[in-house]
Amino acid sequence: MKRVILLVMDSLGIGSASDASSFGGAGFTDEGADTLGHIANTFALAGTPLQLPNLAQLGLLESYKLKNGVYPAGMISSDNIQGAWAYARETSLGKDTPSGHWEIAGVPVPFDWSYFPRSVPFFPETLGSKIAKHGLVEKSLGNCHGSGTEIIQQFGQEHIISGNPIFYTSADSVFQVAAHEHHFGLERLYELCHCIRRLLDDSELTIGRVIARPFTGTSPRNYKRTGNRRDFAVPPPDVTILEKIQRAGGSVTGVGKIADIYAHAGITRELRAHGHSALWEKTLSALQQSEANSIVMTNFVDFDALYGHRRDAQGYGQALEEFDRALPAILSALQSGDLLIITADHGNDPTWPGTDHTREDIPILLTGDKVPSGTCLGARETFADIGQTIAGYFSLEPFAKGTSLI
Repeated sequence: MKRVILLVMDSLGIGSASDASSFGGAGFTDEGADTLGHIANTFALAGTPLQLPNLAQLGLLESYKLKNGVYPAGMISSDNIQGAWAYARETSLGKDTPSGHWEIAGVPVPFDWSYFPRSVPFFPETLGSKIAKHGLVEKSLGNCHGSGTEIIQQFGQEHIISGNPIFYTSADSVFQVAAHEHHFGLERLYELCHCIRRLLDDSELTIGRVIARPFTGTSPRNYKRTGNRRDFAVPPPDVTILEKIQRAGGSVTGVGKIADIYAHAGITRELRAHGHSALWEKTLSALQQSEANSIVMTNFVDFDALYGHRRDAQGYGQALEEFDRALPAILSALQSGDLLIITADHGNDPTWPGTDHTREDIPILLTGDKVPSGTCLGARETFADIGQTIAGYFSLEPFAKGTSLI
């Protein structure tokens, strides 16, 4: 029985990519960014080295050393590695969630995304007029670049009083809408975002995602984003490994925001969950229920959303240690023929300037009874090697891009 379990540690980059100098923000580039390395350094300087024994046993620190020539500060690799490791660079032109995930699934993004300018409003007036014409809202607040947590602090009270949603964007190719779950309504928020998605699709803009950002609370002191986020993404530009396995009669379970990232293409079953503990629970449940020729894919978003974007190195490191402690439950559930792959989709160095993703290479860790333990699989030229590996594992038609790791 063959099954693949694909775990994406959202934003766990392991050092700046060769083209990182072409990415960055006002007054800085991503050259030198190193999500795992700088988190480890933060912990080492505090006298409490980062403890990731299970990930180390799967080859994470060897992957880091392969990329950087040294282990992360204060960390010691395992002398009993139970898997194979590599690292990969991204060939897609963005450093965003869809680009990384689609390339992981065998489909690099062959085009440039559209990005909104740093103007107010950030979107074209014609788009605003069309949104109003559809009758969902007449006016909006914010209409600028901003941090998701700061934007609701700044405009949340006015939003509740006026009923107008908060529109904002970031350095990613996104149109984000924040609204109070109770005062504005969750379904109304989803309907609005779905409408904006359709309008963008009919425009000349290639915007990757429209994101619904619901929040609750009674004042700026306690406004809090909830787990009911919903991403309305454009579909991948070609058939991904998820669609390949589904078309071949297999099944794909997307845990967390996986279904949204792939615009539900190739998803047999969607399991939503909020928080890493719930994501682990859903992943383990999906694995226990999945049969032959199946993929269980989970995105662990908190690394990125709660700690990377908020530049919280301490919180990020603690979340990594919690992830590591949860890993044995999945390892114990593996059966003969299973292939476990752990990777990331981009970087988000919590010590770096700004609040956006960082252009970094990613680790690739593999384990299973068909994987030679203690094996270095080298530096890979594209994330698509992961999708190609899975295609070969299930004896499916190969992708145009990528080389199998095993």
